[in-house]
Amino acid sequence: MRAAAVRVELHLPTPQSLKQKRAVLRPLIEGVRRIGSYSVAEVDHHDTWQRAAIGVAIAAPDGRSMAMQISKLRRYLDEQLEVEVLDVLISELEEPE
Repeated sequence: MRAAAVRVELHLPTPQSLKQKRAVLRPLIEGVRRIGSYSVAEVDHHDTWQRAAIGVAIAAPDGRSMAMQISKLRRYLDEQLEVEVLDVLISELEEPE
């Protein structure tokens, strides 16, 4: 089994309030959950209108499947017009022996 924690730094160019930011993030987070049954949460920049960081937990049976899941996540995020992906940090967790 393979597992990864993915941190995605986002720029949200349109929100002018925290309420508008949530209106952009909520459907994005729900979409990430739907494409791969991932666990997703906003993890940073909670009080900033045009910045966000989300954390995504991914589990896969092997390295090839993990790479496919990460690629699927990245493609989905790159297709979103309301956000700009600034950085993607991937931390793969090692399986204990």
